[in-house]
Amino acid sequence: MNLSTNYLGFELPHPLVAGASPLADNLDNVKKVEDAGAAAIVMRSLFEEQITSEQLATNRSIETPADSFAEALSYFPSPAKFALGPEEYLEQIRKVKEAVGIPVMASLNGATPGGWLDYARLMQEAGADALELNVYYLATNPAETGVALENRTVKMVEAVKKTVTIPVAVKLSPYYSSVANVAKHLDSVSADGLVLFNRFYQPDIDIEELEVVPSLTLSHPGALLLRLRWLAILSGRVRADLAVTGGVHTARDAIKAVMCGAHAVQTVSVLLQEGPQALGTIRREMATWLEEHEYESLQQMQGSMSLLKCPDPSAFERANYMQILQTARASIVPTP
Repeated sequence: MNLSTNYLGFELPHPLVAGASPLADNLDNVKKVEDAGAAAIVMRSLFEEQITSEQLATNRSIETPADSFAEALSYFPSPAKFALGPEEYLEQIRKVKEAVGIPVMASLNGATPGGWLDYARLMQEAGADALELNVYYLATNPAETGVALENRTVKMVEAVKKTVTIPVAVKLSPYYSSVANVAKHLDSVSADGLVLFNRFYQPDIDIEELEVVPSLTLSHPGALLLRLRWLAILSGRVRADLAVTGGVHTARDAIKAVMCGAHAVQTVSVLLQEGPQALGTIRREMATWLEEHEYESLQQMQGSMSLLKCPDPSAFERANYMQILQTARASIVPTP
């Protein structure tokens, strides 16, 4: 069965990519991911704050207000708590590239335009085949408009595209006021791919100690539904390739994503839970399903469930919304 797909200019043997995770921190794990059959691997993120912190430590006279940065950076983890510092990250790219023969994608995570984006070029020079720009930002300022936030995201991508020649995929949040419009603007600055979606990790609260408690919950298949909706809406309407991340645990999950328009399917949680071999299982089961359903190739199936041929996707979505609510029936257990 031909499972090949095109993503970010790469001809991949299948769409399954090991998404950004700690697996790329260790070369033994990287090799296991490749041996399991991953078509590509994404390294975990290097953060804007790490780079800014290092720049402040070496040059206190940068143009941006050092005092405001110093105060903001006091909220973040100390450098020792990060798995890789900026220079170590670049060296890890070199090591991973030497260790495997599959495309290696670096990840740069930030929220504001600035000099830290120069690391995109350094990542390319270190050997990264592509870059995933993870735009993670929670709008907490009531005076900040959605338009301002969206424009900042577009400017970040535009700045990176002027710096590098390798493909750039943008990992987006689902919380923009108009995801489709943001996607269109990212198209206009030549983003090569869109990754749907990054996850906002929601902390808990310790009511006894009155402290915020960081909480990491791995994804579950239910998280895929939001991604399927936007894949189906954007497929065929943007030039950029589409990737999905979040909620893909089985072959059926991956098939749904491809049907909605995904060119690449990133897996993370299932690899952390079951090991890299889970990726090989998903690939084999995808091939079996396609054969049983008489598909000749993955690309024949790709985008078959998108809304490209729907004249008004918003009306289609609202009709389904009303139908679900109107057909719901309460089931109340009688009180004995």
